[in-house]
Amino acid sequence: MSATVLSAAPAGARSGLFAHFGRDLTASIVVFLVAMPLCMGIAIASGVPPEKGLVTGMVGGLVVGMLAGSPLQVSGPAAGLAVIVFEFVREHGLMALGPVLLLAGLFQVVAGAFRLGGLFRAISPAVVHGMLAGIGALIVIGQFHILFDAKPLSSGLENMAMMPARVLGLDFAKVGAAELALMLGMLTIAVMLGWEKVRPKSMTLVPGALLGVVAATAAAWGLNLGVARIAVPESIGSAFALPGSLDWFAPLAQPSLIVTALAIGFIASAETLLSAAAVDRMHDGVRTKYDRELSAQGVGNMLCGLFGALPMTGVIVRSSANVQAGAKTRLSTILHGVWILAFVALLPWLLRQVPMAALGGVLVVTGWRLVSLKHVRHLFQAHGFLPAAIWTVTFVLVVTTDLLTGVLVGLALSALELLPHFRDLRLKVHEHRNDEESRIALHGAATFLGLARLNAVLEKQPADRSVHLDLVNVRAIDHTTAETLSEWLLRRRQSGRSDRVTGPDAILRALPVAA
Repeated sequence: MSATVLSAAPAGARSGLFAHFGRDLTASIVVFLVAMPLCMGIAIASGVPPEKGLVTGMVGGLVVGMLAGSPLQVSGPAAGLAVIVFEFVREHGLMALGPVLLLAGLFQVVAGAFRLGGLFRAISPAVVHGMLAGIGALIVIGQFHILFDAKPLSSGLENMAMMPARVLGLDFAKVGAAELALMLGMLTIAVMLGWEKVRPKSMTLVPGALLGVVAATAAAWGLNLGVARIAVPESIGSAFALPGSLDWFAPLAQPSLIVTALAIGFIASAETLLSAAAVDRMHDGVRTKYDRELSAQGVGNMLCGLFGALPMTGVIVRSSANVQAGAKTRLSTILHGVWILAFVALLPWLLRQVPMAALGGVLVVTGWRLVSLKHVRHLFQAHGFLPAAIWTVTFVLVVTTDLLTGVLVGLALSALELLPHFRDLRLKVHEHRNDEESRIALHGAATFLGLARLNAVLEKQPADRSVHLDLVNVRAIDHTTAETLSEWLLRRRQSGRSDRVTGPDAILRALPVAA
């Protein structure tokens, strides 16, 4: 048996909505610049007009920013739902998305009210990251065709099958729309990736995606290139498609669409809460209130449904930009929604100059980054074959079949980790306090079944007391619990706490932070 002590330098934080107005104002502008191309690009990847993504970004800032349980998390349209929305709109039409999204948001509000946020956090990281990697691959495959000024096909396999034909159909001796669009898309990608390599430290907050889109737009405008450009309405008011009659609710009479609403609510909630946990690791301010965050996202999705917009989640790219830009309160998130509204209301003509291929280039890079092989390598090295296999199966099924099938099969495979301990899956969590530290002792099999109870105890630990995490009587630990404990210990260490972890070497090896 061994013990590990985790410590770091202490950090302080102030609170209050206007306590850091200057820093929040600056951060909101950075987030706005990051969000604009992503909101439009994700809408196009979802098969809907770009203004629908901008409406979701506004609601995510102005409404969810006010209500959120994670003050520094930014909400808006997410690549994680682009695939399921694209398939839904193709099969049922854009008008059916509104009532389905309204119901999905209602599910989230109810889940938050019944304090089910902890259950979503117990979803296997292998499933979630396998799902995101599969979504990333589908985005890359679909947006590949946008780079050629063509429309994506109806499935990932069809898009893959057509990729060689797109390349072989190029003829630079007779430059047409496809060749010009490809050059603009590649220019966008080159500027994005090149900026990350050469940007000076004084300009680290300037987003590469924005520069890439600006470069491609300037080239298309200056050379008067005949390529497809995005279409946005003259008035932002026309982007809000409110229900006209009770017939608007008719799609909810179909059981299959109710299942789709559940799937959207489930995936949006899981992605949001995992993103919130990641945001908490980036700063030492107010911690996330997961049930409140879940309900806030539900309110946002209900409004997006009523407005005919895209579904929303908490999004890690915009959230990390928010934290890195120095945001301290929810004011930065709220203001970024104000800037989106102002830009779309005052400068729609400028948006209509942006080539479709430029947004395709942004999403190719975004999708590629979701296909992170680092995570599956980490799962294999830290937790063995089964979690890595769950990631792989989820990834393959999302790409080759559909999102829901991949997630459900991944969740079913996660249950295999319970089989060796099926007769006794109980996890007891005991908390003891003395003058010097708190002691949290676990007894039994530490699996995702007991994770909600464990999280409740971990998160109520005061920031000014050290903790002794006693794992001596833990017989086994699954990868979901191990990842949760590692993240909690890392947050504590980054906040300046000196914590001890004791237990068998076999258990400690499953905790990357403590091993």
